[in-house]
Amino acid sequence: MLTKRENLLETMRGGHPDRFVNQYEFMHMMFNPYMMSSPAPQYGQENVVNAWGVTNSWPKGTPGSFPVHKPETIVIKDIEHWKDYVKAPSLEFPDAAWEPFIKEAEAVDRKDQYVTTFIAPGLFEQCHHLGEIQNTLMNFYLNPDEMKELIKYLEEWELKLAEKLCKYIKPNAIFHHDDWGSQNSTFMKPEMFEEFYFDAYKNIYGYYHDHGVELVVHHSDSYAATLVPYMIDMGVNIWQGVMCSNNIPELIKKYGDKITFMGGIDSAKVDFPGWDRETIKREVRRACDENGKFHFIPNSSQGLAVSTFPGVYEALTEEIDAYSKEVF
Repeated sequence: MLTKRENLLETMRGGHPDRFVNQYEFMHMMFNPYMMSSPAPQYGQENVVNAWGVTNSWPKGTPGSFPVHKPETIVIKDIEHWKDYVKAPSLEFPDAAWEPFIKEAEAVDRKDQYVTTFIAPGLFEQCHHLGEIQNTLMNFYLNPDEMKELIKYLEEWELKLAEKLCKYIKPNAIFHHDDWGSQNSTFMKPEMFEEFYFDAYKNIYGYYHDHGVELVVHHSDSYAATLVPYMIDMGVNIWQGVMCSNNIPELIKKYGDKITFMGGIDSAKVDFPGWDRETIKREVRRACDENGKFHFIPNSSQGLAVSTFPGVYEALTEEIDAYSKEVF
């Protein structure tokens, strides 16, 4: 029986996997001192201000927290003067703060799992967390120079974070959030994405690859099929959160030799009040049958190994294991 790591690599290469890669099993997800120092709301908690000054709430019955954008809580009041409002949090922590994370990373069997650092929000999300999404999308047209300056500022901060993570934790994978679309469309046309975000992401992901990171897993639970060529060029190895609206079989056929697709089970279809096992079984089998054994990882689209309603993630895991025994 292959290890989780070996089975993942065989799946990505189109080789000889002995089972479906089961959701997040190949990643040992890790946090870091910065994430622990930046306040975040717990489930059901409201109006928590993080280290960037962004106010977040996590209402009950929703998948995660999201910014509260009222006139008094929006950080960037005027994009032309964004430097007056945006102050990047410090990444200077004593060695003692890193010690628990170093020990955790050292305890992982890297032949079986990837030590994976969790990074969120990404560049686009950080822009609209700070400035509100409608304002941010308009600013690409009305204030492109200021938006490019802001993105460069965020990129430089992320590169400093990457340096710290690679120095202390030495991850061999990263799991990076940045939602780039709705269920049916990207938030911006591909040419605009290339103009504003491509170089920054290529620099960030290139840094990780140059410093021992073998896998870049990018989360975007959205439509982003038109951005796949950019993902490949930026250094993304696995796109996690791929929703069914992306026509995954076609993406695998076109790009499977360059990138692996992780998703195929829209969370909203299985993760709801009163969820049932039969629905989960049906969605797992449909996803695996449609997308096949290679370049595909069956997974709910949510961006961590969790579910909104208790038991859903575990049921998905059990059904994927059960179907593997039939298919392989």
